[in-house]
Amino acid sequence: MPGISAAGTLARYFSVRFLVAMVAMFALCCLLIFFVDFIEMLRRAGDYSGDVSSGVLLGITLLRMPSFSELTLPFAVLIGTIVVFLMLSRSSELVVVRAAGISVWQFTLPAILVAFTLGVIFVLAYNPIAAASRAKAEELYTSAFGKDESLLTSSKGGAWLREDGVDGPSVLHASRVLRQGLELRSVTVFQYDHDNNLLERISANRAILKRGRWELENALVSAVGQEPAQHERYLLSTYLSPTQVRDSLGTVFSISFWDLPNFIEIAERAGLPATQYRVQYQLLLSRPFLLATMVLIAATCSLSAFRFGSVQLQAVIGLAAGFGFFVFSEISRNFAMSGLTSAVAAAWVPVIITASLALTVLLYKEDG
Repeated sequence: MPGISAAGTLARYFSVRFLVAMVAMFALCCLLIFFVDFIEMLRRAGDYSGDVSSGVLLGITLLRMPSFSELTLPFAVLIGTIVVFLMLSRSSELVVVRAAGISVWQFTLPAILVAFTLGVIFVLAYNPIAAASRAKAEELYTSAFGKDESLLTSSKGGAWLREDGVDGPSVLHASRVLRQGLELRSVTVFQYDHDNNLLERISANRAILKRGRWELENALVSAVGQEPAQHERYLLSTYLSPTQVRDSLGTVFSISFWDLPNFIEIAERAGLPATQYRVQYQLLLSRPFLLATMVLIAATCSLSAFRFGSVQLQAVIGLAAGFGFFVFSEISRNFAMSGLTSAVAAAWVPVIITASLALTVLLYKEDG
């Protein structure tokens, strides 16, 4: 059928234009992020009393860039879509397409599908790569600048950890945290049974985290109803593993989409707050729909620009609308982080509301 073939050719043409523009804008964002972050690394190296080579700073910057660039993807889609629509209007291609009886929904659909597909690819493939490189960057940063962060909740009085092991729940306190949480010094453990009755109090000079257990050295065990006993080596069960502790260091961006569900479960078993990881997981799930919403925002502000001679104004309105959507999403995310709303609502409500408003504007503009 000639009509179907022509429609398919037109859809492929539009899809390629949108894809090239979105990827080009994303690459530009990556380049800007690299230079800004590298300057920041140079500033930190200048403030640091030690000696950090430029090669190490360059490596940290390159490894950090993928996770930072993920945040710019919605704006890359928004700006890329606006640019393509304005170019199509300027070259009168949209005028010809409209004259051929093709509606706004038909030539906007390729952009929506491209954006949605990019979102899926970035969540399933790019995000794990970005998370792995961010974790490596934080490891290099720790080695270079001597910054020691830990999964354990820290305070002026040391570090605390509550977890639910095979032997029952326990509360652990350490005066010092070494090797990124893998080694603890001056450790005190209160071990409970599954009915939350105190079983024993353990004092040890050092605790080493191995898979599935803490190995306590030179431990004094004071069990309820028994005389204190000294043990050269004492084992305490845990759901945490060395890999999970290392993966949890720094920011939530060092944990990939595929690892987030398991980490949420592990964090809850260890008595650690998992809100930020739940929010991040829902944000990643909603990302393809968020990118599709960005296309709708761009369409509301750029399809009629050249007909009314207000190119600059329409472009500014589109960018302002995208920025407003970003602010709305951040406010919603912060509400979830503070426990005022659920992670699902934080991720999906802004997308649903903004997409509904954009569709309403498009219907009003194009279909009266």
